[in-house]
Amino acid sequence: MWTEAATWYRRTGDRVVLFMDADLSVTVVPMDRIHITDLVVSGIIGINSDERVNEQEIRVNATLWVDTTRAAVSDDIADAVNYRTITKAIIAHIEEGRPMLVERLTQEIADICLIDERVGKVEVRVEKPGALRHARSVGITITRSRVDQVT
Repeated sequence: MWTEAATWYRRTGDRVVLFMDADLSVTVVPMDRIHITDLVVSGIIGINSDERVNEQEIRVNATLWVDTTRAAVSDDIADAVNYRTITKAIIAHIEEGRPMLVERLTQEIADICLIDERVGKVEVRVEKPGALRHARSVGITITRSRVDQVT
């Protein structure tokens, strides 16, 4: 039977879980990933006067680094990072918020993803389709981890 011996962060910000066996051997468990892909929500974002009153399409992609081992063994949602709950929080935040900059919204979404302490790292991409002529979209991608969180 393995017991969780420690959780630590490498310099890259990746969370690694160490498990210790009865014979004191240590096993490193790399983080798995949950992907939220092409979530499209209408919201107010931008600095131009028309952007402050007219909702526009905002596309979100997020990858959450988590250890899914416990949930896979137990088959119990209580042991899983609930991506539905996280997605609903992202949608509500976009629909209710009114940030000026994509940079701010991207950081706020990363913070939402990191609320669950089992999420060790997140990569978030936020795009505004049609914001630039001759481009399908413009966007920003950030990577944040528990180590990066501002309190």
